[in-house]
Amino acid sequence: MSTATEKLPVTERIFYGFGDLASCLFWQTLTLYLLFFYTDVFGLAAVAAGIMIGVSRFLDALFDVVIGMAADRTKTRWGKFRPYILTGALPLAISAVLAFSTPSFGGAAKIVYAYVTFILFMFLYSFVNIPYTALLGVISGDPNERTSASSFKFVGAFAGGMIVSATALPLAKYFGQNGAAAGWRTTLMIYAAAAVVLLLITFASTHERIQPIAKEKTPLKEDLKDLVKNVPWLVLFVGTILFILFVCIRLSVTAHYFKYYVGEQEFTFFGKTHKYGFEVLASAFNTVGQALSLIGVFAVPWFAKLVGRKRALIILLIGALFCTGVFFFLKPSHIVAILVFQGIGSIVGGPISALLWVLYADTADYSEWKTGRRATGLVFSASIMSNKLGWTIGSVIAAIILGATGFVANVPQSTGVQNGLVAMMSVIPVTAGVVTLAILVLFYKLDEKTMAKVKAELDERRKAAEAGAEPALAT
Repeated sequence: MSTATEKLPVTERIFYGFGDLASCLFWQTLTLYLLFFYTDVFGLAAVAAGIMIGVSRFLDALFDVVIGMAADRTKTRWGKFRPYILTGALPLAISAVLAFSTPSFGGAAKIVYAYVTFILFMFLYSFVNIPYTALLGVISGDPNERTSASSFKFVGAFAGGMIVSATALPLAKYFGQNGAAAGWRTTLMIYAAAAVVLLLITFASTHERIQPIAKEKTPLKEDLKDLVKNVPWLVLFVGTILFILFVCIRLSVTAHYFKYYVGEQEFTFFGKTHKYGFEVLASAFNTVGQALSLIGVFAVPWFAKLVGRKRALIILLIGALFCTGVFFFLKPSHIVAILVFQGIGSIVGGPISALLWVLYADTADYSEWKTGRRATGLVFSASIMSNKLGWTIGSVIAAIILGATGFVANVPQSTGVQNGLVAMMSVIPVTAGVVTLAILVLFYKLDEKTMAKVKAELDERRKAAEAGAEPALAT
């Protein structure tokens, strides 16, 4: 029988990462191209698209907590969290294809279709992804093993992102010979089929090792009280919203930035000049980011162990802020510099999300240490809610700025629109990132020494619980 502290098999870490590979085939498509799809393919005005995305994601963020609490109270022969991966994989895939399909009707009916299909997709995404993410908190009781599993999770995430970055626009163009709408629908069908297979492999190949010490069922009210009293979690919650703003605002307008600001570029190789449109340049930009993020993710366990998880997060965030701020000074002709700083920024910025999820797992341990009750699903679902709120606010901000500067799809843009795009690729996200940095430096207090004490005492309590003794709480 597996124990909470045993070393995780490499195969289980790899197959756990398959879950985020599947998820990011969808999530990265949303992140990079959803606003672009709704403005340039679906035919919505930028502000209308932004409001629709904002409303849908806000409702979904509320749904996150419901799923988390339900998962904590689920009891099956497969565990608490894995059954959601099994039952939700196929419905999620179908909803993704529907969300990226463009109906022939227009007017209000078309907007209603966008709301219904996108809300359905987001709810099903949460139904699968929240239990999948919470699985990180129970896959092992060893923080180093969880850091390693989180690294494989984000290897899967960036691999999925790399696939989408490299193929989405080219596939949509290839399959869109009879119209862009058909191209996007076919592309999502391909991603959806792959995601179902990957999610089923994750379900079949992972295990839930950590069981709550408390035997009785905890009332929902008590779980929520524990959460709002968990100061380290609250700090991460606010910091994550701001960090996602830093990421989301840029990614939401990357396709617009290349289509309407950078434009077509010429490169000379071996005496021959080649012209590349925005599809190739945006795909190269995004693919460079995803590919080089993997380097950072692979190095995270070593770097975090060397300097500590919190210190590693701070160092990497400072590097990412610098590389993002540089974009304010880059012109369309500086395409090589654009790609170089995207690459460097991705190496240092890519691991940040992986570290944040490890810190969230620490806050679940901390809460159990303080209260004697464990609510892993709630901790992670409420944490994912902070991600969703960040993406919601970031997408709305991007759409509002596009609309306010006078953006109109598929026509040359004014200087005001182009300046807005540059700001959203540089100074606006940097502002959110600086506030994130300040919050983490000043208020997050769970360092390596504290977590070593927490782990040791939780291990003793589990041994006591198995022996029938009453475990003592932290003072």
